[in-house]
Amino acid sequence: MSIEQLAETARAMVAPGKGIIAIDESSGTCAKRFAGVGIENIEENRRAYRELLLTTPKANEYLSGAILFDETIRQKTKGGVPFAKFMADNGMIPGIKVDKGTHPLAGFPGELITEGLDGLRERLAEYYKLGARFAKWRAVITIGEDTPSGTCIDSNAHALARYAALCQEQGLVPMVEPEVLMDGDHDIETCYEVTEVTLRSLFDALYQHNVMLEGTILKASMVVPGKDCPEQASVEEVAEATLMCLKSTVPAILPGIVFLSGGQSDEAATAHLDAMNRMGPNPWPLSFSYGRAMQQAALKLWAQDMTGNWDKAQATVYDRAKANGLAALGKWEG
Repeated sequence: MSIEQLAETARAMVAPGKGIIAIDESSGTCAKRFAGVGIENIEENRRAYRELLLTTPKANEYLSGAILFDETIRQKTKGGVPFAKFMADNGMIPGIKVDKGTHPLAGFPGELITEGLDGLRERLAEYYKLGARFAKWRAVITIGEDTPSGTCIDSNAHALARYAALCQEQGLVPMVEPEVLMDGDHDIETCYEVTEVTLRSLFDALYQHNVMLEGTILKASMVVPGKDCPEQASVEEVAEATLMCLKSTVPAILPGIVFLSGGQSDEAATAHLDAMNRMGPNPWPLSFSYGRAMQQAALKLWAQDMTGNWDKAQATVYDRAKANGLAALGKWEG
């Protein structure tokens, strides 16, 4: 696939007022979410839940695509239509999570490295055949007493760059996600410094691996204080710090940036995105790729009555998509 086609897909992912729903939880993570609301974690329930999210009426007005899990991209709607085909027919771009999760980084207690590069070329080729047009890989950076180390940041940046180069070779837009976790009691300044160093390392590695940035999307965490920090920041402070950090590290040629919600409340994730877009114009479209902040309300409703509450649950998915779509334009009224 040509760089023009990759760039076109990347631009479509961040089309004005549209973002991406992340429904790529592994079966293990899904088990935790389901356990929280009393749903049995079996394949049919996971399939039905993903169908509820993906077939929400009119959600495609605000959703450009969805990130799927390996199991989900192989599943079908009740009517027998493969999810990837259903999405494509409804103007949504199918994406796929391809990393194999985080593992302890040997020699660096408390730090994590994301694995999954072995056999990735073949897996990407298969996902392309199954209909995926972009992929996602998440690295995790933890802030602590003596962390993160430069080794942890650079190792994860290197893995993200290798993954991104393999994606582009197979015709998939890489979504690179270096998440700086909210866990801890660090202040917003510390988060800023770590995020800045992480993004510099990432773009340096992407450049060294000949990754074409015009066919790449960044999935970024916002610059926020740790959730145990006694001093929490205002919406404006988070928006200003995040924008300043991005403007000093992210090349303007990138087609767009989508944010993860990363444990923020539904409302906070939307408010922060809206504030950043009101502070524009910015060098790139700023949109969303939310998981929990898009689905939590729907999951609770659906869990109460899996058939009776289907429409109600879908209505909350639409409402969340609309709120975040408006926030991506700086037009959310709260």
